[in-house]
Formats: sequence, structure tokens, C-alpha cells
Amino acid sequence: MQFSSVVTSPMLLLQLCISTLHYILASVFSTVCYWRTTSPVVDQRKVRNATTPTSVNYHFTRKCNYKCGFCFHTAKTSFVLPLEEAKRGLKLLKESGMEKINFSGGEPFLPDKGEFLGKLVQYCKQDLQLPSVSIVSNGSMIKETWFQKYGDDLDILAISCDSFDEATNQLIGRAQGKKSHVDNLHKIRNWCQQYKVAFKINSVINTFNVDEDLTENILQLNPVRWKVFQCLLIDGENAGESALREAERFVISEQQFQEFLDRHSSVSCLNIISMRFLDCREGRKDPSKSILDVGVKEAICFSGFDEKMFLKRGGKYVWSKADMKLEW
Repeated sequence: MQFSSVVTSPMLLLQLCISTLHYILASVFSTVCYWRTTSPVVDQRKVRNATTPTSVNYHFTRKCNYKCGFCFHTAKTSFVLPLEEAKRGLKLLKESGMEKINFSGGEPFLPDKGEFLGKLVQYCKQDLQLPSVSIVSNGSMIKETWFQKYGDDLDILAISCDSFDEATNQLIGRAQGKKSHVDNLHKIRNWCQQYKVAFKINSVINTFNVDEDLTENILQLNPVRWKVFQCLLIDGENAGESALREAERFVISEQQFQEFLDRHSSVSCLNIISMRFLDCREGRKDPSKSILDVGVKEAICFSGFDEKMFLKRGGKYVWSKADMKLEW
């Protein structure tokens, strides 16, 4: 999830980037892992006063079996950090104050058919003893056997679903062949309940679903959170000459997004985000130095993270399933 001049490098390594949400909302923590050959010098006073990375998103793969037209993290490389190196980076983050890790992609269940992801989940919960371990997935690669093996160590599973109309999902690219994305969503919801994993839904609001009313379906599925993103353009990823996607036709206006929100105001689990990730202050996704090379405190100084705005937008919430008091 980095700018194109960096992501094409074959020397990709674990790297910390923190999201900054421009537009109405604020900041979200993110992590991505890449090597950078040149980086500006950082003020050591800033390093000493660096913000604790409480909540981190680790996008460890760019590969995906879906072709969502607005995708902000496209398959510009197939590199996945070796497991032990990934664990080393996660340990550094824990030692710097990380409480929540979220694994994403790409599609995080693709590498080694979910075993790579499962081992990271297990390591973060059992070895690092993190309060919250979560995943964002399109759900297409998840098997019940994965829940049986790793479900105890997972707090939250978020499945991306933009529409409950299969034709709309096909138009967006949220599909694989003729398989029903919606049917799979319901199947995973049931597994989450069976194996005691909190269920969450992420939706990107765009040209093809902005006029839909998803209220009935969301209430039926009853996720702990429904995170709604406004589709925006990120240079080098879904816009610009070097991008693998052309997302301009998916972009909606602020007024359209607000009308969608108003239509769903009765949904209590609704959480609103503008689709900005990493350090996007300049309309790009700029990487920091690698935390494996310089440590967390120095890497975070390049992130543009605003802790006050992160807290204001509800970035920190009850994220451990042990504290959610859910009825399984």
C-alpha cells in the first residue's frame, strides 16, 4: 500500500505507515511494510516524543482474487515478508505500545491458503498477548477449518460488502466468477457466531451503490460495527498514470455520500470513514522508513498521524471480544 516508485522495489520490507484521514473525519492508524532506499532525516526530538502506535493495520500482501474498481492497494508486487521477519516487526510494535493489530491486504487469506495469516493471528494473541486481533477480508477464501484452528485467537473479522445485489457486486468487481458474495457473507456471519468471533462489515460507497438502502440487510446481519468508506482517489493506486485501477468513475460527491449516510442514520453500528489510508496528506500513500531498520518511534515520525483526531473519530473503541459481552 505504497506509492508506485517504492512498491515496485524487490527489497520490500516491513514498514510502518499511519493513516491520516483528510475530508470531514480524521486520522486512522495504519501499518504497511515496505523497504525504502532513501528517506529524509528525522528530528531526534520528534523521535523521543513520538506517539504510541495503539492501533495498527498491517497490509502484508497486495495480491487479491477480486478486482474491485476503486481498490486503493493494488497488486503491484507479489512479495510477502517471511513469517519470522513479520513476527519481529509485530514484536517491535507491541514493545512500542500497540494494543490492536488488524491484518489486511490485498486479500490476507491468499498466502498459503490462510495459514500464514493464521500463524500471525496466533502469534499476536498467544505470544504478544494483544488485547485485540482483527482481520479485513473479502471472505471468499475463508474455510470453516480456519475458524476451528485459529478462531479462538481472533477478536474481530470484518468482511467487505458494498451491496446485497449480486449484479451491483459484479459491476464493482466484488466477485469471483458466479459465486455469490452475499451468500458467502451470511455463511461467514454464522461461523463467526459459532466460533465466537465478533463480526464486522466494511462498505465502500461509490457510484454503483450510493442510491441503495442497505438498512434491512445490515440489521439482519447485526455486525458489531458497519464501517462505511467514501470512495476517494489515491494517486499511483487507483488514479494517475502508474495506477492499476481507474477509479474516477466510482467517485461520488460529498453531497451524495451525506445523503447515503442520512438514509442509514437509524443503523446504530454505522461508523463513517473517508477512504484515506496511510500518510495521504499529499493525495498519495507515502511510506515511512522500515520499522525493522529504524524502529517504531523514528518510523512513526513520517506518518502524519494526529492522535487527537484519531480519538475524536472513534478510532479507539471496545475492540476485544472478551470486553464486548456479546451473546454467542
